[in-house]
Amino acid sequence: MAQLIQGNTGEWEIVIGMEVHAQVTVQSKLFSGASTEFGASPNSQVSLVDAAMPGMLPVLNEKCVEQAVRTGLGLNAKINTYSVFERKNYFYPDLPQGYQISQFLHPIVGTGEIEIDLPDGSVKTIGITRLHLEQDAGKSLHDQHPSKSFVDLNRSGCALMEIVSEPDIRGAEEAAAYLSKLRMILQYLGTCNGNMEEGSMRADVNVSVRKPGDELGTRCEIKNVNSVKAVQMAIDYESRRQVEIIEDGGSIKQETRLWDPNKGETRSMRSKEEAHDYRYFPDPDLLPLEFEQSWVDEIKQTLPELPDEKKHRFMQSYGLGTYDASVLIAARARADYFESVANDRDAKMAANWVINELLGVLNKNGKELEDSPISAEQLGGLIDLIADDTISGKIAKDVFADMFETGKDPAAIVEEKGLKQVTDTGAIEAIVDEVIAENPDNVEQYRSGKDKLFGFFVGQVMKKSQGKANPAVVNDLLKKKLS
Repeated sequence: MAQLIQGNTGEWEIVIGMEVHAQVTVQSKLFSGASTEFGASPNSQVSLVDAAMPGMLPVLNEKCVEQAVRTGLGLNAKINTYSVFERKNYFYPDLPQGYQISQFLHPIVGTGEIEIDLPDGSVKTIGITRLHLEQDAGKSLHDQHPSKSFVDLNRSGCALMEIVSEPDIRGAEEAAAYLSKLRMILQYLGTCNGNMEEGSMRADVNVSVRKPGDELGTRCEIKNVNSVKAVQMAIDYESRRQVEIIEDGGSIKQETRLWDPNKGETRSMRSKEEAHDYRYFPDPDLLPLEFEQSWVDEIKQTLPELPDEKKHRFMQSYGLGTYDASVLIAARARADYFESVANDRDAKMAANWVINELLGVLNKNGKELEDSPISAEQLGGLIDLIADDTISGKIAKDVFADMFETGKDPAAIVEEKGLKQVTDTGAIEAIVDEVIAENPDNVEQYRSGKDKLFGFFVGQVMKKSQGKANPAVVNDLLKKKLS
């Protein structure tokens, strides 16, 4: 479902590849024991290694390697049991060493792929080129002083996985689906928390345009985009900018650009470096990284059920449609909550209550599922009360609202408020007779062919019973008495 741009000279195709930097979920940095906790005061989590003091030697954190392997397995990728750390040389105030320890020729993870779900219901496979481990730089702070920039090295040395895609993405919608799916996989695996607001996950987006079927165009890289929405907006702007330049007779310069969310535009940052500009060479302080395939196999045994597997199982085992299954697997906690509610119950009804009622009211109140005042057990209890005819579906919505407000059990609310459904045929029949006796004109009209009045009678009976009469019994009795 490629997104095409209509220019003055016809249609243009957008070609996108992404480099996603995901901070590894570990308690200490890639080559030092300093803490990685977010939100600490500036420069309070910096070891002598992170500050690049003379004579300091890096020591590789095994847990970071394990998390990278785990991620590679989750991306259906080739795990390389031999990889090499290299120095990537560049000079920037927040990079105290004057180089970044990264991987270049021999990354820890090779080619893989992920499936993305598109809004039209189709599925597309996006190739993964590689995943390599590298250390993060610090952070320059430009808003603390009128004329000076400050540097915070807390982030310096944190472990990053750089996940590089093939240029298989065709438009902003596919890019959003890819980034969302990648984040979901990392969260399921527990290898990155995916929090883009905190900078735990950032995307570099490479955009080029071409006439459909032509050779690849010159790409521009949009650096450090930190939300799915911003990625979409940046692609829309940048692709149109490139088309306009080419159609005006200009050419695209390969460069690195920044996304300015306030102005809604990309702007030039620097001309694009090539690999040779970084003068990569193997880090002399670190031996090549080698491990046994048996260790990889052990890690594979501990992988959770991943989003795609879970989605297919939900569709097969619970009979859910693609949309419902996709919404429910979007977060691991949400999928677990649904399974608890659906356990030995009508799964479609459970999905309906979780998606439409619970997620709806949580969203409206700006709450996450983790903050829900209604537990999975309580929501399951509410569905049980509908299933055994204790309450009607309509009354269940009122009980649900009460549960959300108070956190009380559904059965307790039904008992307290006397909401039990009346299923006693005799009691309902008396109300039906009453309604028929009070509305002789409507009865006559109904019998002379005005079928639509049936709803009026149902409404009157429900009103008199305060909504407690069993709707099925009401319908049966009215049909008999009115015919």
